[in-house]
Amino acid sequence: MSSTTGSTIAEGRLTSSASPLAATLRVTEIFYSLQGETSRVGLPTVFVRLTGCPLRCRYCDTAYAFHGGETLTIEQVLAAVAGHGARYVTVTGGEPLAQKNALPLLTALADAGYSVSLETSGALDITGVDPRVSRIVDIKTPGSGEAAKNRWGNFKRLTEHDEIKFVLCDAEDYEWAKRVLAQHRLAQVCPVLFSPSYGQLAPETLADWILRDHLPVRLQIQLHKLLWGETPGR
Repeated sequence: MSSTTGSTIAEGRLTSSASPLAATLRVTEIFYSLQGETSRVGLPTVFVRLTGCPLRCRYCDTAYAFHGGETLTIEQVLAAVAGHGARYVTVTGGEPLAQKNALPLLTALADAGYSVSLETSGALDITGVDPRVSRIVDIKTPGSGEAAKNRWGNFKRLTEHDEIKFVLCDAEDYEWAKRVLAQHRLAQVCPVLFSPSYGQLAPETLADWILRDHLPVRLQIQLHKLLWGETPGR
């Protein structure tokens, strides 16, 4: 980890003499748990939850991350992550990419040797994300109330290293997601995850629909909620 000696920060921005590790972010929490989603499900992971989000999804389970948080430098975040001794790190939110210094944070984590994933809403441009980071892009369905904010151009930037996630609230969401899946041939781009909205759509119902329609997607159930419910920091 490089030194920040002689670096300065003014109004949250780095001066030309500052180390990149002195850049600051608003952080809601850093915690160690099992990954509950994506192809990394079940793996011990450190989560860095950044503060703030421009979306207000109806089913959001992390509204506590919309405001507040603590100002930390990237160096402080790296130190906190290292203290857990894990290989996997997930940067999440809120919406991480709403903070400009999320990009250097992701690069710093990858430079430190971690296997890094980013959970993003899909409403913001993912172009600047370090290519070593696995981008988990959430496509907002009508049931979320935020479908109009999907940034469809992100599809062109995805690779097989990334993943696409649909959180589905009901049958209407499922049929909508099927159309998007087919129209953009998403299963040919990267893994696609269909997840039932917790408490709204029964997982077994979604499983039946996927099997009935022979969809090339992975059913995702939030493992952390099965284990600990909706407890923050788990």
